[in-house]
Amino acid sequence: MVRVFLNETRGESMNLTDEIMKLKREKKAVILAHNYQRPEVQDIADYVGDSIELSKRAREERDAEIILFSAVDFMAESAVILNPGKKVLLPSQGARCPMAQMLRADEVRRWKKKYPKVPVLLYVNTLAEVKAECDICCTSANAVAVANALDSDTILFGPDHNLALYLQKKTNKKIIPIPENGFCPTHVLFQKGDILLLKDEHPDAVAIVHPECTPDVQEVADYIGSTSQMCTYAKELPAKKFIIGTESGLVHRLKKENPSKEFMLAYDGAVCPNMKLNTLERVHSALKEERHQVNVPERIADKARKALEAMFTVT
Repeated sequence: MVRVFLNETRGESMNLTDEIMKLKREKKAVILAHNYQRPEVQDIADYVGDSIELSKRAREERDAEIILFSAVDFMAESAVILNPGKKVLLPSQGARCPMAQMLRADEVRRWKKKYPKVPVLLYVNTLAEVKAECDICCTSANAVAVANALDSDTILFGPDHNLALYLQKKTNKKIIPIPENGFCPTHVLFQKGDILLLKDEHPDAVAIVHPECTPDVQEVADYIGSTSQMCTYAKELPAKKFIIGTESGLVHRLKKENPSKEFMLAYDGAVCPNMKLNTLERVHSALKEERHQVNVPERIADKARKALEAMFTVT
């Protein structure tokens, strides 16, 4: 059922999407949605993409006074860090990334004491206080380039263990994962056998997976990349069928951008419940009441910003 609102000044009714668009204009807001968001949330967003892509985009929105970031906690924090002075809203306070919770600032400090001369490279999937402890950040899209740019044969990297293994393979550097077994609960659901079965059933299909998947899943993939890289690859490749190894939300964008192609999720249960907490109702409520504002202490934001800006100078 479509929720309907009454426009008191005009005596007209409008649905939830129309009301969100009205609020967005009135409040000079920009709506950002991660690739893993619900389809209906992606469809009302000004921009859809990965976390840093969206934060950079928000920084370019000079006239925007409010950034509504429909994603999870660390992504909204990055928007705050990169856009000081703007109000950043997260539709659902419970939208937290489990992997980001696996690495704490005190643990990074312990590893830095153990390896005082080794640079610390952290995935953007970390909380602001953790980013503040590293030398430089990376995304899944630029992790290899950033690692190669570091003048060291050994790198402390966290929190995703599978991405750490991928980095070691692609750079020939010694990657020390911190914590030892950090992971994305959604991406580890993909199994090598599921992809091989789909390949047998669809021999003309191309398998593309995220580097947060386990090494054995990566081994049977035809392409490994970030969500943004997957979108580019699927668009440019002539193939008509694709097996997708990442969170289910990306399939909506892939189908939308490539209507003549077929996309099959390698495992139908690959759904991040935290990403899916953000609904149209919660987007509307957050925007209307300007609630669930995300704040990062200035001391932490300044340090974390240096790590993010260092990444931008490399890629």
